[in-house]
Amino acid sequence: MERVVAELTEKAREIRRHIIRMLAEAGSGHPGGSLSAADIVTALYFKEMRLDPARPDWPDRDRFVLSKGHAAPVLYAALAERGYFPVEELATLRKLGSRLQGHPDMRKLPGVEMSTGSLGQGLSAANGMALAARLDGRDYRVYALLGDGECQEGQIWEAAMAAAHYALESLTAIVDFNGLQIDGPVSEVMSPEPIPDKWRAFGWHVLEIDGHDFRQILVALEKARSTKGRPTAIVARTVKGKGVSFMEHGVDWHGVAPKGDQVTRALEELA
Repeated sequence: MERVVAELTEKAREIRRHIIRMLAEAGSGHPGGSLSAADIVTALYFKEMRLDPARPDWPDRDRFVLSKGHAAPVLYAALAERGYFPVEELATLRKLGSRLQGHPDMRKLPGVEMSTGSLGQGLSAANGMALAARLDGRDYRVYALLGDGECQEGQIWEAAMAAAHYALESLTAIVDFNGLQIDGPVSEVMSPEPIPDKWRAFGWHVLEIDGHDFRQILVALEKARSTKGRPTAIVARTVKGKGVSFMEHGVDWHGVAPKGDQVTRALEELA
């Protein structure tokens, strides 16, 4: 476990460096929610999920849906590091003609399972993938990463109800609970709390963890894998802007790219 945690910690640091460089080059994008989700996405792509980057359409691959699509930089960084496309392509984020749009586009980039951006829709798509696995007799798993602010969307709870009704045990929803959204603290804009109790009320197996502790993340994913008869929700407490001191807990960094000395300082902190 210690060796795995050390490897994942270094990989997450590299992914965070990619995020800073990409956004600086683009001059736009969403650093806060990308950095907060970096450890979760790293654990999924470099330890948990069954994947083959050489065959992105392999029928038995596990599926990942980034429901909070504005955090696309963390997904792109993970896909590039995993080998789906050259790392150098990350520098094209949000540029004209690039496959790396501001939100993930499944028609353009290998490894993107669902085009997302309109909040609240990703879990419904993940439900469909999990149902398809059952109908096709395949054993792949489906993971959907949601934002805590996204849990204000009604469609999330319609999808939660459906997933429990159909006992989608191959489905895991992970809530990146960083407490902030574009307009301020989630609790002040429109509180979705108590989030863990809501998932329980909808019939889900619920786990609460520190979303930056790889040991807790890996144990939770293992428990989700072994849970039968119902889907699992992992509520992961995270820090918006995690890893860059002047971005941490800062709502102003929801959708603003770093510039000049800010980039230098961020990369120094992530060295």
